[in-house]
Amino acid sequence: MQFPPFLLDQWLDQKNSPGSKIDYDLGSSTGPQWTLRELLALEETDLSSLLDTRLLYTTPAGTPELRELIGATQGVDPDCVQVVTGAAEALLILFSLAAEPGANVVLPNPGFPTNTALPEAFGIEARTYNLRAENAFRMDLDEIRGCVDHNTRLVLVNSPHNPTGAVIGDEEMESLHDFCAERGVQLVADEVYHPIYYGARKPSATRLPNVTVLGDFSKALCLSGLRTGWIIERDAARRERYLNARSYFTVSNTALGERLAALALRNREPIYDRCKSISVKNLKVLDSLFAKNSEVLQWVRPSGGMTAFPWLVDGSDAREFCQRLTKRGVMLAPGDCFGMRSHFRIGFGASGDRFPRAIDRLSEFLRGESRAAGV
Repeated sequence: MQFPPFLLDQWLDQKNSPGSKIDYDLGSSTGPQWTLRELLALEETDLSSLLDTRLLYTTPAGTPELRELIGATQGVDPDCVQVVTGAAEALLILFSLAAEPGANVVLPNPGFPTNTALPEAFGIEARTYNLRAENAFRMDLDEIRGCVDHNTRLVLVNSPHNPTGAVIGDEEMESLHDFCAERGVQLVADEVYHPIYYGARKPSATRLPNVTVLGDFSKALCLSGLRTGWIIERDAARRERYLNARSYFTVSNTALGERLAALALRNREPIYDRCKSISVKNLKVLDSLFAKNSEVLQWVRPSGGMTAFPWLVDGSDAREFCQRLTKRGVMLAPGDCFGMRSHFRIGFGASGDRFPRAIDRLSEFLRGESRAAGV
């Protein structure tokens, strides 16, 4: 089994290097940071009880308390919840179980790098449908349908989408659900950014009976350090396979992490509110940035999530652009990490209230680039 270089994580790890000159991380896709102190302050916490947590394996399905809370959040019975080590393990489990001779999976392009790397490592054919800037990064249902055949094991959608911020409409999701259900193809909805929207709030795909829904604490809940996620699955036979696979991969989450995750879900509304408030303000800053630099940069304004996927108007390689910008202390994520060289990902949640200062520095950089080019 061979994995290609994980360009995105290799790039983002610059900020953790000794002597890093990165002042502003605009490449990451997470939300505003929380400290343990801030998290514990959300409710009266019995620290003695927390300190007495037994540091043992938890149950592979997840603690009953955490599954109950996830189920309540998602509007499903707790029995439908499989806790995992972030959405990353959810994808690992799903692709490993899809690995059968001749199998294929249907995935969005662009998408998170593991989407294609994992199935290809397992020997699964990865078929992609394209999210095009000229179509506001919306999925083309006919293109997806054309990718599906009798060997298709799953179709993956991501809404709000990373890196583009595109959101799938209710009718589109329902149509795709019906299409997959009629053919016995598993439809997987990655919803790690739900419920962060910039317009009408969209219902979760958990409302549909035959969708497998992925979520985690890293994006909308802004607690990536907990490394906790979930799979919502109504099919009992599939859940049994997930549980068995997890016993081979990670066995369980940490006992302390699951207790903190439960605390976060009990207080999810203030966490979501903080994420949404900061993201809305920062998105307005981006509106101004792109309006003032339209001769150099273009974008599709995201409808949800905390990332956008702009591109360089001249079509040049954005990695060089991003490399020059890191020397000014600002980090974006180059588009070649997602297979699209002229694009770059900009995250507007992770830097929180510091985002406007980062954009000031990016604007200064763009002015310098324009002067150097004689524009």
